[in-house]
Amino acid sequence: MKRIFLLVLLSVSFIACEKDVEKIEVTGDDYHAANDHLSRVMVHDIFSPPVASRVYAYSNIAAYEVMAQFNPEYKTLAGQLTDLGPGPKPTSDKTNPEVASLVAFYELGKSLVFSEDRLTQKRDSIFNIWKEKDEETFLASEEYGLKVAEHVKAWMAKDNYAETRTMPKFSIHTEDESRWQPTPPSYMDGIEPHWNKIRPFVINEANQFKPAPPPEFSMEPGSRFHNELMEVYNIREEIAANEENSEKMEIAKFWDCNPYVSILRGHLMFATKKITPGGHWIGITKIACRESGAGFDKSVYAYAKTSVAIADAFISCWDEKYRSNLVRPETLINKYIDENWTSVLQTPPFPEYTSGHSVVSGAAAIALTDIFGDDFSFDDDTEVEYGLPVRSFKSFKHASTEAANSRLYGGIHYRAAIEVGLDQGQDLGNFVVNKLQMTASKSNIASN
Repeated sequence: MKRIFLLVLLSVSFIACEKDVEKIEVTGDDYHAANDHLSRVMVHDIFSPPVASRVYAYSNIAAYEVMAQFNPEYKTLAGQLTDLGPGPKPTSDKTNPEVASLVAFYELGKSLVFSEDRLTQKRDSIFNIWKEKDEETFLASEEYGLKVAEHVKAWMAKDNYAETRTMPKFSIHTEDESRWQPTPPSYMDGIEPHWNKIRPFVINEANQFKPAPPPEFSMEPGSRFHNELMEVYNIREEIAANEENSEKMEIAKFWDCNPYVSILRGHLMFATKKITPGGHWIGITKIACRESGAGFDKSVYAYAKTSVAIADAFISCWDEKYRSNLVRPETLINKYIDENWTSVLQTPPFPEYTSGHSVVSGAAAIALTDIFGDDFSFDDDTEVEYGLPVRSFKSFKHASTEAANSRLYGGIHYRAAIEVGLDQGQDLGNFVVNKLQMTASKSNIASN
């Protein structure tokens, strides 16, 4: 009798223990939150736009490579991205693909930011809950996610980034007024002059989408270059006449995305922190995923494809910037037209041609259109947390055109850099989406 009682007691205890194990449920919102937090950490750390694009790309690729091992509708990027070989296969049937994807994402992210503690605190607050629910599943998932992350890190280590950290600063040639000069108020050195040496992700080489040269430099009235310079000046005067009700002013500020804005107060200078252009498009990716009802897997796919297009766009654009090495409008307007003239936006610290916003927005819009369709309307609230209102767009291409034009309204680019840059980005984006074969069947991934 005592033995039967003991067996019953053990059975009840075993059942009770089984009931304590809860299923770990991960949604697309968890993945959006991870990218959001990575963006905030990079804003805090003041990452340059090109470097930020590299962080987004590797973090999202790591997550994608995990996900693609479990969902047959998605194809690994091994053999498709430059020099990326096959990664480790999952070995445990206890692995939760979504948890493993997020483990890989956070592991790459924390290895690439300065404020690692800010990212790990957010990560651990989520991971600890999942571990308490089902420790065995979590540990198996963590183990696999870390293996994939190490594989991606080993590949990443050979992209020439470390080598570019030791290369010389950009040389300024003050004797040639057509060349870029540092601009006020902080007169920073040109950032990332060697970014074209970073290994591309999909494009064959940095200069594959080399644009036509900018208009020939000339301060002769009536020349194309001088006309474009005067257009920048006149638009600023137009905005100044009615700043409070200027649509062009609102557009310029909405797409500013400059992490280097310096504020002068007397003898004190400090920086305001803003999201990068790539970060803004990562925010639009989140909006598209949510509005389309994309689940976890399709969200990971969307972020990976878009971030790769953005990263290659920066490599392509920066290749041209330091080749043409063109002076910014502010420098010439202050010298020849009005020494007190200021642009709507603070001029970023690198050469003018082509426009980074134009190239990156063009590429990102093509990638997102390929995923979500050509007439995908959305309300863009990406900049709300930075004090800017929501703007509405009829499509991703509509948003990219406005982003490109915002640089003319902001007084920091000539028209040629905007129009040629947008074409450059669209051509690159089309190359990326045509070359990457990430899905087995587009018709079957609507909400996966």
